[in-house]
This record gives sequence, C-alpha cells and structure tokens, in this order.
Amino acid sequence: MIKAIYFQLILILLFSISANAQSTSIDYKSRVDALNKNINSVFFEPKTGLYKETNGKNDKPHSYLWPLCALIQAANEAEQIEPGKAYMKPVLAAIAQYHNANPPAPGYQAYVTNEGKDSRFYDDNQWIAIACLDAYNRTKLKSYLDIAEEIYRFQMTGYDEKAGGGLYWKEDEKNTKNTCSNGPGILVALQLYKITKKKEYLTTAVKLYDWTNKNLRAADGIFYDAIKIPVLKIDSMKYTYNTGTMLQSNVLLYTITKDKKYLDEAELIAKSAESYFYKNKKLPGNYWFNVVLLRGYEEFFKLNKNKKQFQFFVDDAERIWKEERDEKGLVGTKAAKTLIDQSAMMEMYARLNRMK
Repeated sequence: MIKAIYFQLILILLFSISANAQSTSIDYKSRVDALNKNINSVFFEPKTGLYKETNGKNDKPHSYLWPLCALIQAANEAEQIEPGKAYMKPVLAAIAQYHNANPPAPGYQAYVTNEGKDSRFYDDNQWIAIACLDAYNRTKLKSYLDIAEEIYRFQMTGYDEKAGGGLYWKEDEKNTKNTCSNGPGILVALQLYKITKKKEYLTTAVKLYDWTNKNLRAADGIFYDAIKIPVLKIDSMKYTYNTGTMLQSNVLLYTITKDKKYLDEAELIAKSAESYFYKNKKLPGNYWFNVVLLRGYEEFFKLNKNKKQFQFFVDDAERIWKEERDEKGLVGTKAAKTLIDQSAMMEMYARLNRMK
C-alpha cells in the first residue's frame, strides 16, 4: 500500500515537472510577434489609421470599437515583454477616432465617429481604461491616466439605484445591468484608487463589487451575465470573462484591504472556473473572453506563485496554436479570421510568456 502511494506521488511529481518544462520552453514571444505582424498586414489600414473587423466580408468599412478594446490590451502586454516598442500608439490613435464628447460625459462610441453616430457601451470604455491604467503603471505617462479618469467619469453616468445599484451595459438602452460592465467597472475604480489613493474610487469599487455579488453571482462562484431592468429577471448565461473580472477584483481587493474574505473568494472562483469552463480539454470558443479570465489568474499568480492553477490555459493555448491556425498563421475556427481573435491570442501568449 505504501509503495503504491509512493509510486503515485512520483508520477504526479514527474507530470508536474514535465508540464512546467513544457511551458517554459515554449517561445511565446515569437508568437506575439507573428500575430502582431499579421494584425498590421491584414487588418490595419494605413491610409485612415483604422482597422478592419475581419479579413472577409464586413458590414462596415472599419472595425467596431470592441476588437480595438482587445487590441489595446494586447499591445500593452506586447510592450511589456518588448520594452522600447510602441505597439500601443497606433491603436490609441485609432481608438481616438471613436471619441464622442456628447453629454452627460465624454466617452467612446461603438463605431468611428466621423462615419456616423453610434451607441456608447460602458464596458467598451472600461476595457480601454483598464489597458491604459496597466500602461500607466508600467510607464507613468500621465496621458494614460487622463484617458482612464475620463472613462471613469463616463462609466459613473451609467449608475443608478434601480435593482439596488450597479452599472448599465449600454448608454441609450438602459434595460440591463451586466457583470461585463460592473466587473471591469470595479477594476477601473480599484486601479485608480491604487494610483491616486482617492477614497471615492475604493468606495465605488466596493459598492459595485457588493452589488454584483448580491445580484449576479451563482452559488459556485461563477457569474451570471445580467439582470434585466425593470423586471429583475436574471440572464443566467455564464461567460469566462465575467468570472475573470470578478476573480481579478477579489485579488486586488485583498491586496488593498488584506481582508481574507477576498482571498478565500478568489480561491473558490479560481477552482470553480476551471471546473465549470474547462471541458474535454478545451475552454469555450471565444478567445477574448478566455484571456480576460486569464487576467484574473495572473493577478492571483502574483500572490500564490501556483503555476498548476493556470496550467489549463497553457494547454488550451497550445491546442489553439496547433489546431486552430490557417496557412497564413491567422487564428480562429471560421473561414473569415477576426481582429479580436488575433488580439486575444496575442495577449494570451504575452501573458503566458510573463507567467513562465
């Protein structure tokens, strides 16, 4: 009996060593470079400084804002592993063309401003703010902080007390309050608090955190998509990115407050997310949703240094690189390849490179 247990422990140890060796030997940086080159050659339009949404037939000449929200974060991660490069500059210049200064506060609309008026989504704006705050922490350039602070003011115009609080998803259709607008809203507020130490930001973060947990958290720690206003019906769909922002929020709240309840919650979410989302050795098909979940695991990794906890991301990213690329090196499972998929995997490999 003792020999059998000893043998099992040896096998577990050997598997762990093998998995760690695999992840450290992967040349993630070359993948980041390859994806970035493809983005610039296939999706970028030098004449306008804008991007196309796919390499196939598109409804509009240029991309909606959401793929650029993915690309700006990917560009920040690429700059972090390649100091001195200016990956963010052209993306920020493109994003500036979506800026809409209409009241009640300036923000970014869903499509290029000079090509027509469009809706403003609170989460689109928040993803940009998060990337800019990450860039500010890395560079200390005030221009990044200015963008984030403007977006914070815009996001708070989406708050009211219907359903007890929380942020709406879309400015001109205030009929849902979503985890995808409250989770990143918490992260924007927490990052601003860490930088400025203004109590307003921490108060906002905790208020949004408490509301989201009360209204959109399932018993297992995975988060539902939205609550409908005014009927208060829950949209019970569960997406990786919603759970990712709340995992990251818990880790950041723990680092700020040292309250162990946030650390315990992070541990529960991390375990539940792998169990719920990683099925048949695959994550769900939306690469960008998945890399937002990885952001939460990376934040946790900074605390616990537990590589086993995110090994399933390593495995899934390898599967995608081997099985879901075309002959030109573009990732995705459909014939038309998308800007958001290239951006998501560029961020994924940059983060895994950092976590090796």
